Amino acid sequence: MTLDEDLVEAVDEAARRLGTSRSAFARSALREALARLREQQLEQKHREGYQRRPVKPGEFDAWESEQVWPD
Repeated sequence: MTLDEDLVEAVDEAARRLGTSRSAFARSALREALARLREQQLEQKHREGYQRRPVKPGEFDAWESEQVWPD
């Protein structure tokens, strides 16, 4: 993996402040990035599903009386 020197320096500084290694910092950052990507993909799939099959009037009305909204 090739990284810009400025990025490596910033990662090293962040890792030092966190009391961890460059490798541990990078593993954590990559895991978080992959989790965000997966979440974005699921949200997109969710949006596409509702575009294909929008909520129909009355579909969830039965639950409105069960909802409690704080003041």
